[in-house]
Amino acid sequence: MQIYIAGTGKLATELLESLTPQDGLSITQWCGTPNANDKCIVVHAGSGREIEAISKFCSSTSSALVELSTGSSLEDAHPDFPVILCPNTNILMLKFMCMLERSGEIFKRCEIQITESHQSSKNSVPGTAVQIAHSLGIAEQAVVSVRDSAQQASEFHIPDEHLARHAFHRITIQDGPCSISMETRVYGDAPYASGVQQIIATVGRRTLEPRVYAITEFIENGWL
Repeated sequence: MQIYIAGTGKLATELLESLTPQDGLSITQWCGTPNANDKCIVVHAGSGREIEAISKFCSSTSSALVELSTGSSLEDAHPDFPVILCPNTNILMLKFMCMLERSGEIFKRCEIQITESHQSSKNSVPGTAVQIAHSLGIAEQAVVSVRDSAQQASEFHIPDEHLARHAFHRITIQDGPCSISMETRVYGDAPYASGVQQIIATVGRRTLEPRVYAITEFIENGWL
């Protein structure tokens, strides 16, 4: 099966460099609508300019679209092909987010603070933090975002070698004098590429319905 990586930014470049063809999957860059009739998998890691063309292609070929960009126009769509929304592709993080999604309601009477930190070059919506906020019933505007490297090193203890590529999330839940703090740390790009590799392998092995899937469904179903 052919895998197309759509996008020209850092994540798309990392995927093209890091993903390995296996299980009969062949990987190439999306360069305009392919002349193909067979079912494929398109991984979109771009700005969204090509979504319309990609959607038409997936519709005509019954191909699956793995959407890595946050705030996608496909989130509220009703496609006639499978769309898998992946605000995060680190499998361990996805399992953590799935846990919060299941249990977030029980903390609704508590005071909750969410802080996220990424490299200074990140200017897109922090999709993982937004989803965590939704799971815990917190407005996404309440998420505190940090992009200052000095603060990241001193307050969050991000190693110097990972200031240019990291994802840090801290959740603090307080009920009077009692509090719980949870932190997640992802360093480098390897965990994301590895996760995408597992996701496309799973999509390639299964017959998916023509609808929008949240990637947490894959976790709940035991597919990842």
